[in-house]
Amino acid sequence: MTSNADIAWIAADWGTTNLRIWALDADDCPIVHRSSEKGMGALAPDQFEAALLELVEDCLTAGRTTPVIVCGMAGSRQGWSEAPYKTAPCPPPGIHDATAVATDDPRLDVRILPGIKQMSPADVMRGEETQIAGFLASRPNFEGLLCLPGTHTKWAALESGVITRFRTSMTGEVYALLRKQSVLQHGLSAEALDETAFTEAVLEMAQHPERLTGELFGIRASGLVDDLSPQAASGRLSGLLIGAELAAMAPIFDLKQTAILGSDTIAKAYATALRTLEHKSDPLDADTLTLTGLTLAYKTHLKEQP
Repeated sequence: MTSNADIAWIAADWGTTNLRIWALDADDCPIVHRSSEKGMGALAPDQFEAALLELVEDCLTAGRTTPVIVCGMAGSRQGWSEAPYKTAPCPPPGIHDATAVATDDPRLDVRILPGIKQMSPADVMRGEETQIAGFLASRPNFEGLLCLPGTHTKWAALESGVITRFRTSMTGEVYALLRKQSVLQHGLSAEALDETAFTEAVLEMAQHPERLTGELFGIRASGLVDDLSPQAASGRLSGLLIGAELAAMAPIFDLKQTAILGSDTIAKAYATALRTLEHKSDPLDADTLTLTGLTLAYKTHLKEQP
């Protein structure tokens, strides 16, 4: 058992569907890492503190205040307490921009980092900006494009430590909706997708993105009349959607050298798609970058304490 006296602070990544926390010692080494499915989407504002305490209660010490640095959807309008957006172009926001949250438990000192908004074209991010801060910590001179894959994938251009512009694509959510609620659900595989079908679809969309909706129904038709396997159908669906996304981003950003902030299955799919189109990509671990970004905020917070 780890003594809660060893815990100096707590980092939290609070998304729409999940809450993840790390309890760290004075050297910023994680001692405890836990998660729950109590994301922002499942909570009313007065339920956030209890949801946090379920994960960190045994990490707190009576008579001592423990800093909790939070990023993500807990700072949204529907979240625990709204942390107003910073406006791009801007560097990733830090602790100076954070919103302090009043808590009933005196052991908690909660600060929520803000997201970033873009006025034209209208766009927003919450949580990804902290990953970008973590990325820049070891690459302060990076000039180029970041891809942050997920349910709502972000593409962000960086110059001199500033997020100059970004775009969001709902590809992940569209994939989930088609997979679960469309006519295509009857012919898809729950197992690994076919990579050949995936890359072929990416190439098709790079040349003819206007054919997307017709090719989507073609997945259903090919399953009925041409024995398209469920694995190939899943690969084709993913390839069509990601390929169309890349086709849409190509006129906006330079995709030739992209750093991918992610190493999970969806991040690997983006890396494969970029490689198929002869673009280089550099996948990195998103969880590590998130924690690094939160740690930077905590260190700044610590320096400001009397």
